[in-house]
Amino acid sequence: MVDPEKIRRLVEMMSEFELTEISLRDGEEEIRLTRPGHTPEGVVAGTGPCGHVALPAPVMTHPAAAPGSQPTAPPAVEQSPPTPAENLPSIKSPMVGTLYLASDPQTPAFVSVGSRVTSATVVCIIEAMKVFNEIKAEVAGTVTEVLVKNEDPVEFGQPMFVVRPD
Repeated sequence: MVDPEKIRRLVEMMSEFELTEISLRDGEEEIRLTRPGHTPEGVVAGTGPCGHVALPAPVMTHPAAAPGSQPTAPPAVEQSPPTPAENLPSIKSPMVGTLYLASDPQTPAFVSVGSRVTSATVVCIIEAMKVFNEIKAEVAGTVTEVLVKNEDPVEFGQPMFVVRPD
């Protein structure tokens, strides 16, 4: 079984040294991490027979046109994620994964703009390797911005929420 702490350290190394891909083999265990947007074509997310892990890269495709239909304009290019307001602390992602703003689709988000949080307040869940991790605010204050959307992929250290401290 892959040690989550080992993956966290590898992700920190990727960030520190601005690596786009890292691969580690220890006996039969193999870990391969790739930043979104840098995944080799044909690699899918998930764990393969050797424990191979690949993070999904956003792929922009054009839908196939139905016979006799008018061609559609290409999709808009995604803008870079917003940056947190100056001089205010942000709650950053402690890992790479898929972010969920609520515990399930039928419940309201853990926090939204105007929500008061304490260091123990759960602000979101990040799924990494089929494990759901509750992320706590670790700061007390009021949420002023939500920088992510539900089911967004997030990277280690990515700002997710901006908080005005108490």
